[in-house]
Amino acid sequence: MTQPEALTILVTDPFFYAVAIPAVFLLGLSKSGFGSGFGALAVPMIALAVPVPQAAAILVPVLLVLDILGLHAWRRHFDWGLIRFLLPFGLLGTAIGTLLFRSLDARLVAGIVGAFTLAFLAQRLVFPPRADAPPPPRWQGGLFTTLAGFTSFIAHAGGPPLNAYVLKLKLRPQTYTASMAVFFFAINVAKWGPYAWLGLLDLRNVTTSLALLPLSPLGVYVGVRIANRMDATLFYRLINLGMFLAGCKLVWDGFLAGRI
Repeated sequence: MTQPEALTILVTDPFFYAVAIPAVFLLGLSKSGFGSGFGALAVPMIALAVPVPQAAAILVPVLLVLDILGLHAWRRHFDWGLIRFLLPFGLLGTAIGTLLFRSLDARLVAGIVGAFTLAFLAQRLVFPPRADAPPPPRWQGGLFTTLAGFTSFIAHAGGPPLNAYVLKLKLRPQTYTASMAVFFFAINVAKWGPYAWLGLLDLRNVTTSLALLPLSPLGVYVGVRIANRMDATLFYRLINLGMFLAGCKLVWDGFLAGRI
């Protein structure tokens, strides 16, 4: 970054917007429920133009707006019992992420999340869930949700670990989407204080985020219209596709980029 660029109050690199605009659209799709999992691609995409911590910081205000839009769109379908169970573990993961943020390589964390995601999908392909299978144990939910809070704080990639538990609950698509909207709204609000404390919410990052905000409703609007008309089986297949693409991208960024 040159000295004049460092003094601007807005990221001006055209390549940044070439990757940030589709990233925000994918985040909107993920918040609508359609294409959940694609949202984990947002930070790796923006990190093509800026460092990973800056990419994560720029997306914090965008995520807040997207969460509010998702809450409004799915306000009649929340599973409050599930949310009350998940939230404490998610906030615990956020606290762990805050404490470890400066000592961790965000790309390595993203790579680990990607490998975990692909392993989960492979397990589901080799051993597909039976219709009469019991719900997973609650300790598993606590473990995966804590991991989701942690990876959400480090790289906004909390969806894949959380899906490893929640998808096994076989929720209706609307209930799944609404409950995830509440969970990630709370987690993303909880990030504001720690991100400010870590010095990530500076004027340049915030104003750049504000420049991207007008794009936020588009992905949510498109996704909600599609999700409301979609068969549940196809809905979850698309979630798995999103998780697969996100997993591949995260593994590439974490372990392979720059080595091949």
